[in-house]
Amino acid sequence: MAKSRKFVVILIILLVTAFAAKGIIYHVYPVEYKDYILKYSREYDIDPYLLTAIIKVESRFNKDAASHKGAIGLMQLTEPTAFWIAESMGNENFVIDDLYDPETNIKMGAWYVDNIRREFGAIELVLAAYNAGRGNVASWIDNSLIAGDGTDCSGIPYQETKTYVEKVLASQGIYRILYDIR
Repeated sequence: MAKSRKFVVILIILLVTAFAAKGIIYHVYPVEYKDYILKYSREYDIDPYLLTAIIKVESRFNKDAASHKGAIGLMQLTEPTAFWIAESMGNENFVIDDLYDPETNIKMGAWYVDNIRREFGAIELVLAAYNAGRGNVASWIDNSLIAGDGTDCSGIPYQETKTYVEKVLASQGIYRILYDIR
């Protein structure tokens, strides 16, 4: 009887630990604004797990996020980029505070990801350009530091960008395991 009681106690401890760990994982990898993510990932043909991962890495789903570099909102768009996106999208009434609105920020960010993808194709290059700028990525390709097809990005010279690409791709994989975002 003592052995079976010990087994039950150990089993209960393991189950409690597993549920606590699961709760922590979902806390570390939340999904907010799912309706907007789905809407704009469909509109711009972007993997919703990728869009979710970008938001997680950029702002941790903090709609009021503002970086020391002037990036604003969920997808951390800078003022010059945001005004260029708004103009390109035909949004004549755009003001910078619109970036604090989750739907506007996700829509503009998704448009921008799609726009970069049209130039570079490979998602690794898109993420590198989202973080470090298109000009840098084009220069890295021209100087053979990274592959133009995205198959080898190990030569990204900015550690921040290299880490960013890795974090977003890892988060995308984790979100794909944890959630059904479709």
